[in-house]
Amino acid sequence: MPGRSATATQARPGFDIPLDAGTLRVELVAPGTLHVQFHKGGHAPAPTIVIDPALHAVAPSDVQVTQEAGGARLQSARLEAVWDKQHGELRIGVPGQAPLLRQFALSSLGHGRLSLIHAKGEPMYGIGGFDATEPATAGLLRDGYRPVTAGEQGHAGAPFVWTTAGYGVLIDGVGGQIALGDTRIDARMFDGGLDYYVFLGDPHAIFGALAQVSGRSPLFPKWAMGFTNSQWGIDEKELLDIVHGYRERHIPLDNFTLDFDWKAWGEDDYGEFRWNEHKFPDGDNGKLKALLDAQGVHLTGIMKPRIHVDTVEGREATEHGYWLAQSDPAPDYFSGKIVRELDFADPAARAWFFNKALKHSFETGIVGWWNDEADDVAVDLQHMDMQRALYDGQRAISDLRVWSLNRNFYLGAQRYAYGIWSGDIRTGFASMAGQRQRMLSAINVGAMQWGMDGGGFKGGTPTPENYARWIQFGAFTPVFRVHGELGQHRQPWVYGPVAEKAATAAIRLRQSLIPYIYSYEHQRRATGIGLVRPLLFDWPTDANLRNDVDAWLFGDHLLVSPVVEEGQTVKPVYLPAGEWIDWFSGRHYAGGQTIEHKADARHWSDIPLYIRDGAIIPVAPVMDHVGQHPLTELAVELFPAAHATRFDYYDDDGKTYGYEQGEYFLQSMQLEAREGSVAFAIAAPQGSYQPALKSWLLKFHGKPAQAVRSNGRALEAFASVDALRASADDGWAIGEDRFGPVTWVRVAAGKGQTITLDVLK
Repeated sequence: MPGRSATATQARPGFDIPLDAGTLRVELVAPGTLHVQFHKGGHAPAPTIVIDPALHAVAPSDVQVTQEAGGARLQSARLEAVWDKQHGELRIGVPGQAPLLRQFALSSLGHGRLSLIHAKGEPMYGIGGFDATEPATAGLLRDGYRPVTAGEQGHAGAPFVWTTAGYGVLIDGVGGQIALGDTRIDARMFDGGLDYYVFLGDPHAIFGALAQVSGRSPLFPKWAMGFTNSQWGIDEKELLDIVHGYRERHIPLDNFTLDFDWKAWGEDDYGEFRWNEHKFPDGDNGKLKALLDAQGVHLTGIMKPRIHVDTVEGREATEHGYWLAQSDPAPDYFSGKIVRELDFADPAARAWFFNKALKHSFETGIVGWWNDEADDVAVDLQHMDMQRALYDGQRAISDLRVWSLNRNFYLGAQRYAYGIWSGDIRTGFASMAGQRQRMLSAINVGAMQWGMDGGGFKGGTPTPENYARWIQFGAFTPVFRVHGELGQHRQPWVYGPVAEKAATAAIRLRQSLIPYIYSYEHQRRATGIGLVRPLLFDWPTDANLRNDVDAWLFGDHLLVSPVVEEGQTVKPVYLPAGEWIDWFSGRHYAGGQTIEHKADARHWSDIPLYIRDGAIIPVAPVMDHVGQHPLTELAVELFPAAHATRFDYYDDDGKTYGYEQGEYFLQSMQLEAREGSVAFAIAAPQGSYQPALKSWLLKFHGKPAQAVRSNGRALEAFASVDALRASADDGWAIGEDRFGPVTWVRVAAGKGQTITLDVLK
């Protein structure tokens, strides 16, 4: 458990409350973010790893702090904190409204305890998700006693609770308990004193503040947006055969993840960190990497937190004291030899872990990390610290982006290019259905980069229907991958022609949406909201969504509700307020109702996928892998609504950290239907990166245009869509697709402009 040390208080707008054992400091760190902290002896405790070390407070200029005999008041446009000395009460809320939170017994913070009073019946979320085996019947809502822990086997945890009533509470601590009553939040942390942050606003504002305080996540490489095939039980020949199988069938594949097989596990001389020369003879010399690079396939490999004791590296760990105290030497289940777990909380052990052998493995093709089983010792930060060792080690030697998957999550881990997968789940429809609440509850504590073992890890081979439906589900998750236990294969063609066809279509659909998906890498980093989010984020007052896990938003503009029941022919889907369009049929639906999706129980060819009114969705030609061909023209599906909508298109080199120095391409787009016209504004690009993109091919769905202008200049009308496509010039044409009439407009990319369509009223 990390200790705390005293540090000087930074000067931020706020006030002090004198207490018997110390002082309570109440200060504003951002427009809607309050920090309440117990100071002992005039010093504040140092933050734990939950808080971003680079946190920079930006208080609003309109904040006012007043001190008076009856207490003190801090007020800005979005937040008010009042110390009522007479009643011994700290009240927190929005100016001009009843307090959202009230705190009594202020001195208890110095003893690691917090009690907050709130209005009755507010829905509560956060704290923790579910491991791979426990029932997930609780869904998203949280009540009663909850341990604050990273847990194990896919669990995600955070000392964070929030509500759609307009606030979130983040406690700076590692390990503890939170109890949620009808009108109370009671917390106890295990690492000494306790301080907390309050975030005010809707769910978007709350998670934006959470990202600011706990840290923003670096971007994954662009290839990580594609499809990952993971396999346990493989050698170099089979790997190349499988990759060839994907390529000859034109099933997209970007990443192949290797289990134990890739490394010389159990051998001396750093066997845990180097290639298995028997199974992968061309791994160590780099020839395998070159072969796969030419086919656009990246290799990622499993890593374990333990090493063999009776080896060169094991004796080094003993000599330097790198062993984890909570881990005893024991036989390894795979090698049968004695192993022990490393103490990744030790900076020296972390630095040693990314050793010369592992550096060579990285340089010869293992470019991502699948960190397994660091959750077996009940040390909350073991997985985070293990990945921190790999993140810091890779960044020290390379500008290539870090990618990782880990078997649990504790808030703060996202700073280290940290993904989570849901653990060793079973195959079958019931297990697949349970992944919905596991994903959404993980996202509800800030674990935005979530994935699962598509097809199920254990329990044998999924049925063809189960596999096809699982692929469709996985295509609409942040990390899209398949995996099975030793000897299991998860390639689409293994499951017969019907399943292969359905799975291939889903993988190709995912690949066509890469420009849309990758834009949410930027959004997650900028706003704290990732690619996937529960519907209650955008409709927080809709009681039907309080505990809904059946559907979610995939980006701002798509809603998906995968089929997760065997043989289902009719699937009820609740659509929130607004207008919705079926992606496949083009049928329109009014929101605020449950519709009946007709599921294909014979060929599994359908995905319940709906377009939100006002949608802006870039769609690329399907490629065998990310970056197979330069993207010189990009189609954008546009569904104008009577209200303005926005999409920030983002691109960069997809590989390096150049974006941190401004090497990116960002164009904001805004769409709105008006009486007799449609306006589409493209802002001037930001960033220094110059993509291959030369033109936008805009597809305006709805009433066909009578005339089209760009920045007031009339564009040339072409006789047909084919004529427009054959031309290299800007212009427009009328066409039709499954959604009905379409106005196609081609304009140059890379500059600001406003496109106006005159349409019939």
